[in-house]
Amino acid sequence: MMSPVLGVSFLALVLSGGAWAFAPIGGGASTHVSITGTAVLQKVTDVCRAIAETEGRDFTPTGNSAEELVQACLGPKATGEVSAAKFKSALNEIYIQNGQVDRDFVNSPAHHFNSEAFAEGRRLITDGVASIKANVQSENFQAARETLGRVLHTLQDFYSHSNWVDLGYTEPYANLIRPDLPLENLADVSTPTCSDCVSGGFCSNSILPNILNEKKLTSGYMGIFSAAKPKGKCSHGGAADLTSSEVPRGGISKDERRSDNVALHTAAVTVATTATLQLLHDIRGAAGDNNYLRLMGIARSSVVAFVIDTTGSMKDDILEAKRVVNEIIDSKKGTQDEPSQYILVPFNDPGFGPLIRTTNPDVMKTEIAKLKADGGGDLPEMCLSGLQLALTGAPASSHIYVFTDAVAKDIALKDTIVALIRSTKSTVSFFMTGAGAGARRRRRGVESRAATFETYKDLALASGGQAIGVTKDNLPQATDVIIDSSTSALVTVLQRARNPGKAETFSFLLDESLNNITIYITGKSLTFTLKNPAGVTQKQSETNGKLGTVQTVGNLYRVRLATNKQTGLWEISMNSNQPYTLKVTGQSTIAFIYDFVETFEGPHPGYALISGRPKTGMPAMLLVSVLGRKGPASVKVANVALVTVSGSEVVGGALEDMGNGDFLVTVTKVPAGEFVVLLNGTDVVSSTVFQRQSTTQMSVSKVTIKAVVDRSMEPGKPFTLPFTVMTDATGGSYKISARNDRDFKMNVPGSIAVTTGGNATGELTITVPANTPSGTDVTLTIEAVAPGASDSNYAVLRLSVVTKVTDFTPPQCEVVSVSVVDCPADPAACSSAFWQLSANMTDGVNGTGIARVTHRQGAGNLTHTDLKQTVVAAAFNASCCSLTVELVAVDKAMNVGTCRFSIVRNAGPPSLALSLPLLVCLLVSAFFTTSLRDLLI
Repeated sequence: MMSPVLGVSFLALVLSGGAWAFAPIGGGASTHVSITGTAVLQKVTDVCRAIAETEGRDFTPTGNSAEELVQACLGPKATGEVSAAKFKSALNEIYIQNGQVDRDFVNSPAHHFNSEAFAEGRRLITDGVASIKANVQSENFQAARETLGRVLHTLQDFYSHSNWVDLGYTEPYANLIRPDLPLENLADVSTPTCSDCVSGGFCSNSILPNILNEKKLTSGYMGIFSAAKPKGKCSHGGAADLTSSEVPRGGISKDERRSDNVALHTAAVTVATTATLQLLHDIRGAAGDNNYLRLMGIARSSVVAFVIDTTGSMKDDILEAKRVVNEIIDSKKGTQDEPSQYILVPFNDPGFGPLIRTTNPDVMKTEIAKLKADGGGDLPEMCLSGLQLALTGAPASSHIYVFTDAVAKDIALKDTIVALIRSTKSTVSFFMTGAGAGARRRRRGVESRAATFETYKDLALASGGQAIGVTKDNLPQATDVIIDSSTSALVTVLQRARNPGKAETFSFLLDESLNNITIYITGKSLTFTLKNPAGVTQKQSETNGKLGTVQTVGNLYRVRLATNKQTGLWEISMNSNQPYTLKVTGQSTIAFIYDFVETFEGPHPGYALISGRPKTGMPAMLLVSVLGRKGPASVKVANVALVTVSGSEVVGGALEDMGNGDFLVTVTKVPAGEFVVLLNGTDVVSSTVFQRQSTTQMSVSKVTIKAVVDRSMEPGKPFTLPFTVMTDATGGSYKISARNDRDFKMNVPGSIAVTTGGNATGELTITVPANTPSGTDVTLTIEAVAPGASDSNYAVLRLSVVTKVTDFTPPQCEVVSVSVVDCPADPAACSSAFWQLSANMTDGVNGTGIARVTHRQGAGNLTHTDLKQTVVAAAFNASCCSLTVELVAVDKAMNVGTCRFSIVRNAGPPSLALSLPLLVCLLVSAFFTTSLRDLLI
């Protein structure tokens, strides 16, 4: 659809005011990303405004940057800074999955509405929408976003690849997202649809007149590997389409703007944008406004995620975790640092879980209060199993805290945990209180325990977290780390590690935007000296010095810089022959997000996300988006480099500035070993230079493993997933392993034979239990290990479990009466008059029943009768300050119906209350009582 290449930045597409694509292959100005971005921004703005109206406040962003939009949406009264990184990351997930349809399903007619595959294409859309709604209902937002990206690609392609706009239609084809309605007037396979284009390229008016006159729906045939097509049929067209050279030659695609199709291309873009908006509107109705915003990443970045050992010796640790949670909840309430989500995973032996996930702080307080220290018996516990649940259940880039005094029994999960850390970019910190454990721990010896605690240290280092060893008595002093990171705009300035330790000086830049700057050092038998740009120094022994305060507990040094910190180049000189880690963090809205990508070819080339480790021997490519305090124009990027955390190698990349803070970075020679991303630039607002660093370590591999998710799973049925292993190294027997976070039964081949420099395909089967709830997401990690364990790589995929939907009919609404005393013409007097609407809602005799009735676009009070009744009576009361209401009914199959009513202010004298005649509105999931133009206003 319209030069479908991968776009990186939501703001670059939409807030800049122009269409933009990451690489405008094909020459068209309108892309899948620009179409999606336009619709998404419109719907996010609508929802934010509706919520603000319901809360009785104005929605007035101070500018058009992501930060200002998010701040206005989350509430201007909340104090503190708020980052837009979660917003941009969520939208990029949608865009990436949208673009990858052109790689993963390049030869699938249904995914592109090619070759008259209308029924198959609609099935992809409606099945996908059912999956999205089920995932959102279960708060599995990442799985929902990935499916949404793919669904939108197929929906948008319909308007470019079919003759819908050639037939003169200017509004979307509602039946594409209404499986209860028939697809009408389709050209059958024996009906010729196009005339021959003698030039062999594209010709205007190539569709046969009788097809246009009879309003027959057709689409172009596309042949990537074959030129065959039914006699007389239209082709898609273009150099990659082999059928376009067969009579009738040419093509009807409107992917690019050409001299022969300017009006049709523009019309296709317009209708595709409206269709996207309608689909988002339907998902909003099923999700509800708050969950819709969470789906789109409009949420405070702070997430409190605890993984807690509940075995018998953990009583003190559990009490401290409870205290920290309560302090965070009570102290952050009403600020931009208030957590957007709380996650709790207990583990014991042999059990672990369940994952408890909530947005309600009172629920979190209740759940953590239930924890009791009990059980265990032997030393190792199921720590990594609990951590796996947290990594797959928490949003990406979360901070997860593990409390334990025992080693991991499930050490075999270590590689899976590393893969999940890299995939989610989450940070994991461990609070290890083994030295103060009870008698059953002491029997096994502290020395043995210290050796196996190295696994926790490795995982902390891989994620950019801390491995903090303290006694149980001193644990309360160490948990300040958790409170430090419970902020909406946490950034990392520097992170390094040395093993073995050595004397070394590290420099880092502090800019004017940074607040609450904290330095964390873990290690033993070390000294350090901190120096600011003016040359003032402070040693580790000075607990209250000129530069800040130093707190020491266990193996952790926590240095909190004074608020009057100097901007510029700072230094910290470390001296130790023991292993140590160093991390500098702060709070700032200047940040960046990134993904490793690779190019793909085909009719619509682009960039695809790399699920595992990048390829050895190839330039590493990154898509980087930079956020500034006042949007992308308020920062200037100087360089982006890959840096080894445990060494001194720094390799800069070549920057291709795409505008609006977005860059394609190509690093020709990738560092050996583990590396992170380092970015330097200038904050235009303060004219100070800044430095930011990613936390998740990455490395390259000669092994590649790929798999494509093409459908959802169904309860009670086996699901087969093909995968491919490729290598640039010596061939042989590659060991295959796979794990899923739901512990569903799987059949996985133990090994695959791969030739030198070749590839091989295998498949695994997952059996979903019949009682699995619809909307469950399953995180699957597949690993391939080279002969002799010389190399390995992984792929992380999210699968959705969706119960087959049989109810596609949305609820109906009957507005019974509207009573109103004439609303005064003067808005200042609106609160003195009121109006009331009464309506009956039903899901019909064969429906699944109404599950939820809400209202939006109106501040008032809604009441309704028992939802179990066949007919639900609803009553809405509001003052004349709120003149419009939209009632929303959602049935148990997540079909959405709405009806809308508006009151007009009366310029004349007040009159008696009136009762309007009966008004019947059919509530549907795609078309609404408002016109399409209303939706675009």
